[in-house]
Amino acid sequence: MCGIIGVVGKRPVNQLLYDGLLVLQHRGQDAAGIVTCDGNTFFMHKNNGLVQDVFQTRHMRNLQGNAGIAHVRYPTAGSSSAAEAQPFYVNSPFGIVLGHNGNLTNSEQLKQEMFRQDLRHINTSSDSEVLLNVLAHEIEQTALNSVLDTDMIFEAVAGVHRRCKGAYAVVAMVANFGLLAFRDPNGIRPLVIGKHESADGVEYIVASESVALDVLGFKLVRDVAPGEAIFVDMDGNFYSRQCAKNAKLNPCIFEYVYLARPDSVIDGISVYQTRLLMGESLAEKIHREWRHLDIDVVIPIPDTSRPSALQLANALNLTYREGFIKNRYIGRTFIMPGQALRKKSVRQKLNPIGMEFKDKNVLLVDDSIVRGTTSRQIVQMARDAGANQVYFASASPPVRFPNVYGIDMPSRDELLATGRTDEEIRLEIGADALIYQDLDALVHDVRLSNPAIEDFDCSCFDGNYVTGDINETYLARIEAARSDGANPDKPANSSTQMDLNLVSSEEHEEEAA
Repeated sequence: MCGIIGVVGKRPVNQLLYDGLLVLQHRGQDAAGIVTCDGNTFFMHKNNGLVQDVFQTRHMRNLQGNAGIAHVRYPTAGSSSAAEAQPFYVNSPFGIVLGHNGNLTNSEQLKQEMFRQDLRHINTSSDSEVLLNVLAHEIEQTALNSVLDTDMIFEAVAGVHRRCKGAYAVVAMVANFGLLAFRDPNGIRPLVIGKHESADGVEYIVASESVALDVLGFKLVRDVAPGEAIFVDMDGNFYSRQCAKNAKLNPCIFEYVYLARPDSVIDGISVYQTRLLMGESLAEKIHREWRHLDIDVVIPIPDTSRPSALQLANALNLTYREGFIKNRYIGRTFIMPGQALRKKSVRQKLNPIGMEFKDKNVLLVDDSIVRGTTSRQIVQMARDAGANQVYFASASPPVRFPNVYGIDMPSRDELLATGRTDEEIRLEIGADALIYQDLDALVHDVRLSNPAIEDFDCSCFDGNYVTGDINETYLARIEAARSDGANPDKPANSSTQMDLNLVSSEEHEEEAA
């Protein structure tokens, strides 16, 4: 899970990129990076940490140029080494930088092709570096010592689509040429286009979510279509082309359940509206199948489930209360590496308001149940606060399968719902009743805002992987790499080798001194 931004402007873009990353911080808290372009020179700064910690004034001052890309990362492939923070850079055949959201499902095969056929060296274990080198090789093959033009860029992206499998939303820059963005043929991960009419001309932006456009003062134009590539040259001229055969939109449904900010619109669908509808559907199920429950109060698990819980309470004419106070200085427990850290962070993150629980039958509403660690502790916290009965509702269906398209969902052994009935799950989390959303209802709620979308990637719920290349061998391999019992990450290496055409902010500062 990552957040990406690319801008071609009429003014320095360093502050725009920084502010955009702050808005997309929820998509990745492990590392952050910005690359700007001024003529033939890239200026880069990236490191592990939150955006506000990675970038200081001295770094921002040295990120020069009117175009650039930026990235926030949570690793689902590779290690957490600072050397794997994005964007990545290659200098052949042209200076190219790239940031990527998603996961290549055939990255191991591509690495072998890079070494044996393309004669390219991969420095890290990141699939994003693989993707960058595939793009660079395809550009090299289409250009063939010619003057690079937009047709060649689009032909190269078509080559990327032929070779790469999985999910990928990409922003890239070619030095002194322009900004490239493209989306995989299934459109699994989101990517939107915006523009701003300035006094000096039109500025363009691409980003993972529309909320970044809102905050930066850009107008949402549309989503990048599945398989489409868009290119904006350094003068601000906009080009687009469909570069994949048989492209079909299959967006990840978990974006709407949990990942995206509620104020975003993705593929024509309001995330907030979707979560309201999820609450209505859950209320219908409770009214239909769980009318015997004597519910005194509905309490959300902050923050993602609030719209669903509020709409559920309204639909059932129940009292809605905020029962947990959240410490906003603790990161998302879902994406925290290590089970021990997740367990510790739940108690640090949430504290119950005793008066909302004491002597009441409480319905807790959460967006999903993944490992069950958070759910189990929250149920116990409600009991400790004096609740008589604790019912638990999930606004999404049981998560039974790993996500292979860029979300760090663990091995099936660590997913609470895998191999368990609803009753067994209820006993595991210690609730007096457990209500799950139905998958058909969830799909209906998400599709309602954009009926043109026929299918979604629901693989974490139903095990149907839309790319068609996932088998048991692949799942076993990624589960071994992702599980909490896997080997620790490689030692961090904060130094990244730069070619002469790429200047890091620290290097530029030293040169200026």
